[in-house]
Amino acid sequence: MAVAFRLFLVALVALVGASLSACAAGPAAGPLSEAELLSDRVVPEYRLGPADKVRVTVFGEEALTGEFTVGASGALAFPLVGEIRAQGLTTAELQEAIATALRQGYILEPRVSAEVLTYRPFYILGEVEKPGEYPYTNGLTVLNAVATAEGFTYRADTRRVFIRRAGETGETAYRLTSTTLVAPGDTVRIGERFF
Repeated sequence: MAVAFRLFLVALVALVGASLSACAAGPAAGPLSEAELLSDRVVPEYRLGPADKVRVTVFGEEALTGEFTVGASGALAFPLVGEIRAQGLTTAELQEAIATALRQGYILEPRVSAEVLTYRPFYILGEVEKPGEYPYTNGLTVLNAVATAEGFTYRADTRRVFIRRAGETGETAYRLTSTTLVAPGDTVRIGERFF
């Protein structure tokens, strides 16, 4: 009987130890180790999308110069030529698309300039005081985004951040540093820390 009780206690201690290890590891997927986190986030050249506001200047043609918003369809309505597909283009590619359209019987050699005035908003979720949608500003970092959302909650994991790019389905984990960048349209999630 004493041997059976000892075996029972050994099995119980092993089971409790395994359960505590699983709890410490967090959810089923488990938190990422520091080695698994990406250290630097490279934000590719900005590509236009719906709700972006751009200023287009056609030099010497005041009637064609103005501010335009990329519509939900991804196009912007431009004088003389109609709709021009803007979604997915850089500002340099948009300039060329407008110049090409204007060369089709309207202006011999158009000189076009485009700049983004208002970017798509970014979204911040998780362990911040005021999660939500916020306007994007050039050079935005995760720490700036957290400050915009009125700071971390006391449960926030301040070592890592999860970011999902606009149009992507999955999020990527990064080390949360003062230089971790946010792009327009990103969804930033601050996770809960595990003790």
